Amino acid sequence: MKCENAPKCSIDSVVGIIGNKGNLIIIWHLRTGLLRFTELQNRMCKVNSKTVTKHLRDLEGHDIIRRQVYAEVPPRVEYSLTDRGKTLLPIIEAMLEWGGKYLPDEGSGCPEAAKSAIKKAAAGKTRKTQRA
Repeated sequence: MKCENAPKCSIDSVVGIIGNKGNLIIIWHLRTGLLRFTELQNRMCKVNSKTVTKHLRDLEGHDIIRRQVYAEVPPRVEYSLTDRGKTLLPIIEAMLEWGGKYLPDEGSGCPEAAKSAIKKAAAGKTRKTQRA
């Protein structure tokens, strides 16, 4: 039996926004501040520009990220989290913490900087990470 006319519950809406790997990864990378398109794409290993653009537009449409276009030649576009987007960070941190606790073998690819950020966030501290 199909439930086509059934109203969506809020969990359906949340999963629609952060329930895919691309959107989660973008939100996580933007937690440290502004990133340009190429910087973001480079951090998302093996993801083509069309896919990154699709995820960015989706997140922008949900007011999770902000897209700032500068009238320069060549054009410069920067992405950042909105206040609404920043409210998702504790959820993602909780997911990472849960994965570290219950899926330790699968989380071994998590960079040390991310593990450190998760521990600090869990302790109620905030920290901006610097990348070389």
